[in-house]
Amino acid sequence: MAAQPLEDWNSGLCDCFEDASTCCYGFWCCPCLACTVSERFGENRCLPLCDICSPAVTAACGVPLFVPPAALALRSAIRNRYNIKGSICKDIAASCFCEWCSWCQMHRELKYRKKSPPVIVNMQPAPMVTVQNNIPPPVVLCQTGVPMAAY
Repeated sequence: MAAQPLEDWNSGLCDCFEDASTCCYGFWCCPCLACTVSERFGENRCLPLCDICSPAVTAACGVPLFVPPAALALRSAIRNRYNIKGSICKDIAASCFCEWCSWCQMHRELKYRKKSPPVIVNMQPAPMVTVQNNIPPPVVLCQTGVPMAAY
């Protein structure tokens, strides 16, 4: 199966004027925007709260934390799911130095992608079954919950 070509982000990191409602929402309540992005992507709505709590917890333990874990994880996951060009280094830079712009860009991308992840369906052809002497063939479970007929 051929790999899908990589695409660019639908909007740039600082393209606030393409969707002013997203950036106004992010400006006035960025934690709310981050939680919305997380939920629309299919993750726990409260995941971005780790970015708020983790620096205090790690600093109390003597470990400085500079990279917001939820922003980085979601940005990388969105990029990988939709085959968007980039690298983990660029994700780290965007998450560290332009975190709120990064959340706005992810929100715009999910709106562009119609807020739903792609659905991949694995279709298998139905097996050919022949009945001899009115005795059905035995049923064998090859995959969990998928009955397959054996010959």
